[in-house]
Amino acid sequence: MRLNLPKYKFKTRVNQLGKQEIFDENRKKYLVLTPEEWVRQNFIKYLVEEKDYPVSLIAIERGIVVNKMQKRFDAVVFNRNGHPTVLIEFKAPGIKIDQKVMQQISNYNLQLNVKYLIVSNGITHYCCRLNKERSGFDFLEEIPHYKDVVG
Repeated sequence: MRLNLPKYKFKTRVNQLGKQEIFDENRKKYLVLTPEEWVRQNFIKYLVEEKDYPVSLIAIERGIVVNKMQKRFDAVVFNRNGHPTVLIEFKAPGIKIDQKVMQQISNYNLQLNVKYLIVSNGITHYCCRLNKERSGFDFLEEIPHYKDVVG
């Protein structure tokens, strides 16, 4: 699948059931290669390789409780003090990023209270920063470097 990201090399294999798998360098294991997983792997690689995000400060698919319901965020980037700073939601390339997707990540942020939100389907990427003065988010032109989200 072509994405709107630089091309990266990944380790892949076919499992015993004939399903394509990709090696997740962050979690150190092979995962079934779904369209959303392809976006996640490429986008995380983009953050690490192009934007200098430390791989050790990125948590992938962890559970949180939102409105008394168990949910899983796609990725969170922490600052060096262990505080969540960036919340990321991934969708498959065929999924349109609409108000429903933005509401989903906003609901997750009620629990995490980060300064930056990123949503990507691998083709279209949105990033916004918390604007405390107007109690909302400002959309950014590009994904910021790690030093800019924690500095």
